[in-house]
Amino acid sequence: MYPFTEQLMKYNSIFTEDKIGMLILDVKGNYSSQVKKYAQKYNLLDDLIVIELNSNIRFNPLHKPNLRPQVLANRLRIILELFSENNQESYWLDKAEQILTECIKLCRLYNNGYVNFKEIHKLVTIQDYYLEKIEVLKDKFKQNNFSTQDIYNLNSSLEFFQKEFFSLDQRTLSILKSEITRITNVFVSDYDISKTFSPNENELNFTGFSEVVQKGKIVVLNMNISEYRNLSKIIAAYLKLDFQTEILSSLHNNIRRKTAFICDEYAEYVTKSDAEFFSLSREAKCINIVSTQSYSSIKNTLHDETSTKVIIQNLINKLWFRTDDIFTIEEAQKQIGKEEKTKISKSVSESAKSTNYNYITNSLNSHDSNISESYNTYSQNDFIFDTNHFSQSLETFHCLAFLSDGNKILKPCILKTFPYFLNDSVKSFMEKYGR
Repeated sequence: MYPFTEQLMKYNSIFTEDKIGMLILDVKGNYSSQVKKYAQKYNLLDDLIVIELNSNIRFNPLHKPNLRPQVLANRLRIILELFSENNQESYWLDKAEQILTECIKLCRLYNNGYVNFKEIHKLVTIQDYYLEKIEVLKDKFKQNNFSTQDIYNLNSSLEFFQKEFFSLDQRTLSILKSEITRITNVFVSDYDISKTFSPNENELNFTGFSEVVQKGKIVVLNMNISEYRNLSKIIAAYLKLDFQTEILSSLHNNIRRKTAFICDEYAEYVTKSDAEFFSLSREAKCINIVSTQSYSSIKNTLHDETSTKVIIQNLINKLWFRTDDIFTIEEAQKQIGKEEKTKISKSVSESAKSTNYNYITNSLNSHDSNISESYNTYSQNDFIFDTNHFSQSLETFHCLAFLSDGNKILKPCILKTFPYFLNDSVKSFMEKYGR
């Protein structure tokens, strides 16, 4: 992944109007250091935005004044689906999305349009806090501070909370609160997390991807998923959805600025929305580069084979390294296709004029026998690369490449790759002597 990243960062790095805006998701926490080296090498440090804990970046995923509450709530639902691996009933997710929608509407009204995770958490879990904010809204209403649209949103939210939310039985209410707080709790239980991702409005210094796309900025999420698993998934999914929305909206605005999305260990951050984005992003000139251990890893995260296949087929260029995963092998074989292969069958037969049975040895003894051998050659339509080729024949740092030159698909071939950590002299030696 490093060579691709360097190539994209180097591309037009000296031309302000044509630099590539990028989103890079760092799963392991070591990718960002390499990106910083490339940024320094190509004088892009001023364009680099590293989102991590204990940094000077303040980012609130919920502060999107231009998006409807329903859209923001749906984003949170997508994230909830990542954590609801065994939840086959949509009722809980549908209801949680509805609650989040009304909380966002209410919060915007009493908090001057600003929404963060701390406010959502308090509205859902503390009834007295909700009642306190209702009094604030009453005062603002009496002072005629609301537009017609605000009044409509206020009435719909109050009706939902009074007639539906607080009238639920205690068990149902507890389950819904538990479902929602799986997201919000992480932002209120840790000071560093709250300071970075749920700050006050005047502390915000990263508000989204509009500038990233327009000015060719590079955003890197540096958050080790083994240490901050839930937080990492939430922020990564939000950044990705925000980035995708900005890219697709550029089509409506007739903006064709080149962008790129890069993600190592993609199965950790994949969402079903990626299937639609990958199919539409080519027109918007967005380059998507992802790597995963296997296709089964993606299917295991999405719990949906159809969405997995849609994502795979929208990634045109593919490099397959050695794998034992049968699902990956079968999908690769289907994409590469079949060819006519020559098969040879061999048979040996024996005939004798007389045969006697030996009762002592319990065997047949033939006399005047003849042995004949025959070969048969025939053609059979079979996969170009068999299963053993993927699981056994591919050597370390070798891959099977399925590539396009932009006009046509090239013939699949074996490529030798060179590890990024080898210096140029070692690479030249290996290339010269085939090692």
